[in-house]
Amino acid sequence: SSMAEPSLARLSALFFGFLLLLATYSWVPGLHSGYLSGTGVRKTLGPDPKLRVDHSSAKPHHPLDPLTVQEIERVRAILLDHEPGFGSGSATIHSMALDEPDKKRVVKWKKGNRLPSRRAEVLALSSGQSHVIIVDLDSGRVVSDVVNPTSGYPILTMDDLIVASQVALKSIEFTRSVEARGVKLSDLVALPTFTGWFGPEEEGRRILKVQCFTSQDTPNYFMRPIEGLYATVDMDKLEVIKIVDKGMVPIPKAAGTEYRYNVQNKPVHMDRINPISIEQPEGPSFLVEDGHLVKWANWVFHVKADHRAGMIISQATVRDSETGEPRSVMYKGFPSELFVPYMDPGELWYYKSYLDAGEIGLGPAAMPLVPLNDCPRNAYYIDGVFASPDGKAIVQPNMICLFERYAGDVSWRHSEILIPSADIRESRPKVTLVARMATSVGNYDYTFDWEFQTDGLIRVTVAASGMLMVKGTPYENVDDLGDKHDESGPLISENVIGVVHDHFITFHLDMDIDGPMNNSFVKVHLEKQRVPTGKSPRKSYLKVKKYVAKTEKDAQIKLSLYDPYEFHIVNPNRKSRLGNPAGYRIIPGGNAVSLLDHDDPLQIRGAFSNNQIWVTRYNRSEQFAGGVLVYQSHGDDTLQVWSDRDRSIENNDIVLWYTLGFHHIPCQEDYPVMPTVAASFELKPANFFESNPVIGVAPIFEKDLPAFNLICMVTKHVIFACRDDPCPEGKPLVLEVVRKAEQQLANDLSCDKGYLPIDGLADFNKLSAKLILGDDSESFSFQIQLGGTIPLFSHWRVYV
Repeated sequence: SSMAEPSLARLSALFFGFLLLLATYSWVPGLHSGYLSGTGVRKTLGPDPKLRVDHSSAKPHHPLDPLTVQEIERVRAILLDHEPGFGSGSATIHSMALDEPDKKRVVKWKKGNRLPSRRAEVLALSSGQSHVIIVDLDSGRVVSDVVNPTSGYPILTMDDLIVASQVALKSIEFTRSVEARGVKLSDLVALPTFTGWFGPEEEGRRILKVQCFTSQDTPNYFMRPIEGLYATVDMDKLEVIKIVDKGMVPIPKAAGTEYRYNVQNKPVHMDRINPISIEQPEGPSFLVEDGHLVKWANWVFHVKADHRAGMIISQATVRDSETGEPRSVMYKGFPSELFVPYMDPGELWYYKSYLDAGEIGLGPAAMPLVPLNDCPRNAYYIDGVFASPDGKAIVQPNMICLFERYAGDVSWRHSEILIPSADIRESRPKVTLVARMATSVGNYDYTFDWEFQTDGLIRVTVAASGMLMVKGTPYENVDDLGDKHDESGPLISENVIGVVHDHFITFHLDMDIDGPMNNSFVKVHLEKQRVPTGKSPRKSYLKVKKYVAKTEKDAQIKLSLYDPYEFHIVNPNRKSRLGNPAGYRIIPGGNAVSLLDHDDPLQIRGAFSNNQIWVTRYNRSEQFAGGVLVYQSHGDDTLQVWSDRDRSIENNDIVLWYTLGFHHIPCQEDYPVMPTVAASFELKPANFFESNPVIGVAPIFEKDLPAFNLICMVTKHVIFACRDDPCPEGKPLVLEVVRKAEQQLANDLSCDKGYLPIDGLADFNKLSAKLILGDDSESFSFQIQLGGTIPLFSHWRVYV
C-alpha cells in the first residue's frame, strides 16, 4: 500500500507524460456549456479575438458531416439498452464515427435535399471481445453488431494507457527495480508501449508493455529513458504478467534536454529574423459554409476531423477552365495508416513498431494548433468532436486550420528574350489553399497538409518532428565504443542511442475523375529504344507506351528510378477535344521502401508498405490499410490481403493507395527535439483540362496592394502610416517625405509595434494633422497612452 500511493500520485504526471490525450481530450466528466464550446478563429488580424462555437446545438448539413454532440449523446443513450455490457458499464467505446452513407447517395445529394439516414459506427470492447456496431440514429436502433470480425482489438483509449501504467506501478517488484536505479517515484513517467503480435503467447488477451522514464529536472523525459526494464500488463485481468530487468544502464543527463522557449537559457548564435506575416487587407479568399464545406478559387471540398484518420478531405471538385462546370476529382482522401518499425531485435525493443492510426487514433492525439506558428494570420480553425470511452461527447478545439499560402513561388512565367523588340515579361504568383492538421502521437509530431492549387494540382505533405525514441547506453563517446558499435543506432548524446527506424504513411485516395464508376489505372512507361544503325546520328531514345491495369495485382507498384513510369487515373469515357481521356497522375516525391522480410511479424502487420502504389476496387469496408481492428492484429485484414484478391479494376470505381516514407538514421541535430523532415506527393491533372487552366489569371500589380507612405515625427518617436490615396472626404492625408526619413522608418518598423486606437474619421484627420505639423499637445500624448488594437477603416494603421 505504501508503494502504491506514490505511484497513484504519479498518475497526474502520466497524463502529460504519455502524449496526447489528457490535454487533447479536454476531459470533463459531463456536459456543460463551457465544455461544449470549442474555440475557433474565423477572421482576425491575430490570434485574438476568438469566436466561441456552441457545439451543443450544432446540426449536420451535409451527408459526410461528422457526428455532432447531440448525435453522440443519442448514440450513447441507444447503446445503454444494448447488450453486452453498455448499461452495466462493462463495455467501453473505443471509437465512434459517422457510418458514411452509400457513396452513390452522397454523390447524388444536393444542398436542400433531405440528408440520408444518419448512422454511427462504434468500435467497442466487452469481456475481451471486439464489437463493430452500427447504430441507426433515425430509428434509434442497433442495426448491426459484429463480434471479432478479424483478429485484433479496437483503438486504445486514454483509460487503457492510464490503467496499464497504474497496474505496473502497483507492482512492488517493478517499483523496487525503479528505485534501485536511484529514480524517485515522484519523478517517474510510466509509458505504455504497443506490443504488436508475435505468436500464440499473446493470443486471447490484450497486453501493453510499460517502460519508464524520469522527468527529473526536465519536461523532456523521452531523452531520459530508464533502460533495461519493462513490465507486461494483461489488460483483461489487470495484472503484471512479466517483468524484464536486464540490469542498470546509466540514465542520460537532463542538461540540454529543455525545449520550451520561456525557460531556454542557451544563446542563439544567429542574427534576429524579423517577424513575418502575409497580410490580406480584404480578408481571406476562401469561404467555409456550414462548418465543413470549403470554397476557394476554383475548388470546392468537404473537410472534417476524424477519430482515426485525423482529417478527411471529401468530394473535391474543381471548375472546368472552359465551361466553369464543377468536375469531380477525388471522392475521399485521408492518411489510412502509419507504420513505424524500430530496428532493434533485442528483448527490450523487438516489439516496438507503431500503427498509430489504428492503435491510438490521429484525432484524439491532435492538440490545438498554435496560432501564428502552426498556422498564419487569417487562418480559419475547425474543431473536432469525438466520443469518450463512456460515450460522452468531447471537443478538440482548433484541431484543423485552413489558410492561404504565398511564399514567393511562381505559378507560371515566361520572358521573351529571342525577339529583341518584344517587351514580354509575364509571371503569375502561386497562391495556394492549405488544410492542416497536426497530431502528437507520443514522442513524434506529424503535420498533415492538403494543399490546393488553382491549376488543379493537390499536394499532400507529411512533416515529422518531436522527439526520438531513444535507448540508454553506458557509452558517452564513439571512441569508447571501439568495435562494439551498437547495432540499433548511432550515439547522439552522452548515454543516448538514437535507434534507427522507418516512417511509412499510406494514403487512401478514392479518385473519382469525372464520376465514380468509369475510372482506370494506366501505367505510362518510358522505354528505351535503340536506333537502328544508319537511321540517325542518335543511338537511343525514350518512347512512351501505355498499359491499362486489368486487375489489382497489375497495380501493385514498386517505384524504380531505373524503370520509370508515370501512373494515371483516367476516365476513358470523358475525353478532351483531342481525344485524350481526362485524368490525374500521381507524382511521387522523395520516398523509401520497407526492407524488412515479408515474413517478419512487424512487416506482416504493416504489409501495406510492401508497395508504394496500389489500386483496388472500391469497397466501403476497405478504408484503413491495416484493417478495422489493428491493435495486436495478425495482419489478416490489410491492403495486401485485399489487393491479392485480384479483382477487376478496369473502367470501374477504384481506389488509389500511396505510401510515402523515409528511413531515419538519427544524428546529433535530432537531439533534444528534431527539426522537421517532410515528404510529399502530388495529384496533378493529366489531360483533365483543355489547356493551362490558369493562363488567364491576372497578375498582381502595385495598385492591388495597400500602399503606405511613412511620416516620421520629431516627438515621441511616433510612426504614422496611411493609404497613399485620398481619404473619403477627398482630402489628401499624406505629404511628401524625405527619403532618408523613409529609410529610417523602414528600419524602425522592423521592431515590434503596437497600434494606436483612433475613433472615427474625425479623430483620424485630427491626428494626421497633428502628426504632419509636429504637434506635441497634451491631447495627442493622451491618445498615445490609450493603447489597444483596432483597424483604421480598411487599410490604415498608426504605429508607435
